[in-house]
Amino acid sequence: MTQADATLSVLIVDDEPMARASLRSLLEAEPGVHLLGECTNGTEALASLRNERPDLIFLDVEMPGMNGFEVLEALDEENPPLIVFTTAYDRYAIEAFGVHAVDYLLKPFDDERFAQALERARDHLVRERVVDASRTLAQLVQPQASQPGDLQDDGKAGPVERLTIHREGGVEMVETSSIRWVESADQYVRLHTSRGEILMRESMGALERSLDPACFQRVHRSAIVALDQIRQLVTQSGGLGKLQLLDETWVPVSRARIAALRRRLG
Repeated sequence: MTQADATLSVLIVDDEPMARASLRSLLEAEPGVHLLGECTNGTEALASLRNERPDLIFLDVEMPGMNGFEVLEALDEENPPLIVFTTAYDRYAIEAFGVHAVDYLLKPFDDERFAQALERARDHLVRERVVDASRTLAQLVQPQASQPGDLQDDGKAGPVERLTIHREGGVEMVETSSIRWVESADQYVRLHTSRGEILMRESMGALERSLDPACFQRVHRSAIVALDQIRQLVTQSGGLGKLQLLDETWVPVSRARIAALRRRLG
């Protein structure tokens, strides 16, 4: 599959009429792009996303009521659409890439910069589709085989004390007590443990359900932390936060989850 084969369905979310019109004009001039619609705020975006499944969202950050990051938190999907943030402010760039945005367009942007962002989105979509197709083929050829790095599902509900990860040629056991924090990494999660980093194919939501909620807290769409590894919580402007862990690592805390974390920390 090539970029030319990747048809993109796109949703525009921006409260500024001129910004929406500019994006609409640029997208309509692009081959292989299907514009699903336009939303003027976060509430409209969530309503639209309940009925549509776009490949890509051009998402404004600062909007009345619900901002762009709050839209993503409210969506709360393990595999959300690709996101290109569009904003007049550069101060949100770090947070944007913390939620794995494909690109970050600073207004006003020119046609060339827009085309670059769209090309990145197409490339990302192609890679996702190739991975999905390869995984499906592998499951058809070897339906009983465990894939490298997969978490074993033993059918037990509730928290586990160790994770059993099947890899090619063997099995790796990871004690959950050794996990300092977890971050999402596209189709995988990266376990930061006392003995190093371990990559595992699993969703953040499924892993969160496997971990003991008395010991771990989801602090961001892309991060879970062990409570006993937290050194300090720092509140930032706009309701954001960040955690410093005992090993000096800084982990982002989202607006939607910071209040729950404060309660846990007392």
